Amino acid sequence: MSITLNHTIVPAVDNEAAARFFASVMGLDYRGAARHFAPVQVNDSLTLDFMSVENPVGHHLAFDVDPSSFDAILDRLRTAGVPYGNDPGEPDNGRIDHPLCPRGLYFTDDAGNLYEVMSPR
Repeated sequence: MSITLNHTIVPAVDNEAAARFFASVMGLDYRGAARHFAPVQVNDSLTLDFMSVENPVGHHLAFDVDPSSFDAILDRLRTAGVPYGNDPGEPDNGRIDHPLCPRGLYFTDDAGNLYEVMSPR
């Protein structure tokens, strides 16, 4: 059996708000809290479990997406007025010319989680 990541806990100020935010930007469904987690199913093998914590320390989560998904994510960020950028040190510079791929961006949430979205074109 190959090793795959099944789920990870993402620290949040408000787990449900963080899950709704992430799901809305990424075009995923959020179906509500389950016990003390607010899970978002990313794909068949990965769930992000948002968990409210007193003093969240942000994580870096990177995603490869196809070009049409990238376009949709970028459009949702722009429509929602969420800052994005091509540099983890400047995730609000409005650029998508990523150093590791033809198009990519970073955006953050209120807990300081840094999301990276990369597309091959």
